[in-house]
Amino acid sequence: MNVRLILAIFSTLLEEAAIVAIVLWGLPQLGIEIPVAGLIALMVVWAGFSIFTYRLGSRALKRKVMVGLPTMVGSRGKAASPLAPDGFIKIKGELWEARSSSGKIDSGEKVIVLGQDGLKLVVGRAGIDKIESS
Repeated sequence: MNVRLILAIFSTLLEEAAIVAIVLWGLPQLGIEIPVAGLIALMVVWAGFSIFTYRLGSRALKRKVMVGLPTMVGSRGKAASPLAPDGFIKIKGELWEARSSSGKIDSGEKVIVLGQDGLKLVVGRAGIDKIESS
């Protein structure tokens, strides 16, 4: 097991203990009674939430780091809007502003990043254009 998983389990157990303490001792002091079934349901929901956030965080930490626009050259994606010549593309779930180097590209067509122009990516149809050196 890695250290992050052990810390996640330990912190979830501490959170669950805090929930038990609040429900069994804190709330009755205020005159609020929650049945044991409610406590169990609350703990199951919290454990599910903890597992969900751990998996989501793990996926985010495992993603390849994009350092900047120059590292995007060679990446493949799809046109999110028509590029005539400017529009938007989607690469790895991220939306980028782009300019087509090969005329109009329809929404949904596969594209490849050829370079950059300022803050815009220069793209061509995947498989048609060759990567140009600028």
